[in-house]
Amino acid sequence: MIVGTAGHVDHGKTALVRALTGTDTDRLPEEKKRGITIDLGFAYLPTGDGDALGFVDVPGHERFVGTMVAGATGIDLLLLIVAADDGVMPQTREHLAIADLLGLRRALVVMSKADLADAERRAAVEAEIRGVLAGTALADAPVLPVSTVTGENVEALKAALDAERAARAGRDGAGRFRLAVDRSFVLAGAGTVVTGTVLSGSVAVGDRVTLSPSGTAARVRSLHAQNHAAERGLAGQRCALNLAGVERAAVRRGDVALDPSLHAPTDRIDVRLRVLPGEPKPTTTWLPVRLHHGASDVAARLVPLAADGIAPGAEGFAQLVLEHPIAAAAGDRFVLRDTSARRTLGGGTLLDLRPPARKRRTPERLAQLDALSEPAPERAVARLLDLAPFTVDLTGFCRDRALAADAPDALARHLGLVALRVGDGVTALSAARWDAYAAALAEALAAFHAENPDLQGLGSERLRLQLEPRLPRPVYVAALARLVEAGRVATEGSWVRLPDHVARLSPADEALWARIAPLVAKHEERFRPPRVRDVAGLLGAAETEVRRVCKLVGRSGRIDQVAHDHFFTRATVSEMAAIVADLSGSAGTGEFTAAQFRDRVENGRKVAIQILEFFDRHGLTMRRGDLRRLNPHRADLFGAP
Repeated sequence: MIVGTAGHVDHGKTALVRALTGTDTDRLPEEKKRGITIDLGFAYLPTGDGDALGFVDVPGHERFVGTMVAGATGIDLLLLIVAADDGVMPQTREHLAIADLLGLRRALVVMSKADLADAERRAAVEAEIRGVLAGTALADAPVLPVSTVTGENVEALKAALDAERAARAGRDGAGRFRLAVDRSFVLAGAGTVVTGTVLSGSVAVGDRVTLSPSGTAARVRSLHAQNHAAERGLAGQRCALNLAGVERAAVRRGDVALDPSLHAPTDRIDVRLRVLPGEPKPTTTWLPVRLHHGASDVAARLVPLAADGIAPGAEGFAQLVLEHPIAAAAGDRFVLRDTSARRTLGGGTLLDLRPPARKRRTPERLAQLDALSEPAPERAVARLLDLAPFTVDLTGFCRDRALAADAPDALARHLGLVALRVGDGVTALSAARWDAYAAALAEALAAFHAENPDLQGLGSERLRLQLEPRLPRPVYVAALARLVEAGRVATEGSWVRLPDHVARLSPADEALWARIAPLVAKHEERFRPPRVRDVAGLLGAAETEVRRVCKLVGRSGRIDQVAHDHFFTRATVSEMAAIVADLSGSAGTGEFTAAQFRDRVENGRKVAIQILEFFDRHGLTMRRGDLRRLNPHRADLFGAP
């Protein structure tokens, strides 16, 4: 269990930690000289079962409240300290407000310096404490008078802490590893060491980690958990990681050491924000603030998603636009302070690490944020799937919540979703939405075939644009592949058709095409097939009839008119498209010349140019002067890889 101190400057936080653990957490010379805590201090209290309680001692001075926020992140129990002689003071209230904003729900209140107060004074201070705790999640926290001078109730406090540890529910260790770095140093003979609280998951000696947001890769050479050498560190423990492969200069407070698969820093975040009641007016658009998240402290701009802002004491959605990226997870808590670092404005929960920069206030977007406010991942996904765009990138969703690596598949199974493999990730639709989408797609194809019986099928992109929901192209391609695998549709290049549809010509036209096809498709001459007049001469048919039938067959997708009266089979066009892809892929610049293409198809320059101009018109190639390159967005137009 991690215990964090809080309270006004000079109320005895460091002295209390020293009385409990025997460790003086003031380690800096300036701290010794001035007698106040400036930076975070750490200490440990061994327990009877061989474990240890970790203490984070934070500064109480108003100038160092930002450091206090860094220390409060990841703690399990708040030790709020109020001196019996002073009573509740300004930083007592601010620290308590920050603890509430960070979602802390368990606390012990220590009335320190109890030897300086008689019974009447103690009662008055306890009443004052009860007053400031009222209305917070810590309203029922016990108050214990303690004196580090006389030793009064020090042992009782230890017993209370041990009872809290026993009652504490362990953190979920199933997520992926994250450690918020609050300190780093070089240890002679070992190298770079980073310390912090493990926010989720676990880490073991030998594991590969990434320091985010910089992306620096490292390996865990050794580690200490709760001040003891260990092979593994777990969520909820304070750990020191000895990292190989990283210099001390590459690490800063606010970094997060994490599982490499989680490295996806962000500089724009949608949040649920609660503004403290003491603020003089509602928040305004583009308000400059300081964002405190984990151990990071970054300048940001606040954009309330309600037109009239968020009123003091109220809660609402907002977007934070950061000065530079941070490593975070949806569901993390944060605190906002003013740019002068004199007061805390509010705080809340991070909801979406990949929000839109535009149309962020639409009713549809606000409904999505309301769904993302669900703490339970399965509830959030279920609600999102009932909202436009009716799909969820499960891989990104689980990564941004630091869930376990198998969480996307587990969520899909639990909710009975249809999971589509898109690249390296999984995108899901509800089963009902998928059934409706597949039925609408089949209905659209059936209607098209009824109106165009002589056409091979409907253009893939045209089909995508007329369906609802309008899936992003990569998701649509995956959906189409699933339907093809199930035998519900068929594809040929960029055409989509129902499996039983065959483009039909009249019997006479079919008979003429049966005579034309062998001439156009002759393998050894496939890159230089005869033109319409040549075919007509060979068959003794009218040139106009040969041209008409070739154009009809071209509509079905079996042949393509590359140039006037010059038809190539679709298989040959697909082969030539593959040659274009190969030439572009094997060139260092991605560009190739017409001469290189001519040599591959063993054709004359004029015909080679006509073929390339055909590809230009269809967007398969992009021309710049005498050079061309493959357009990767149209690479599958003719079935080319």
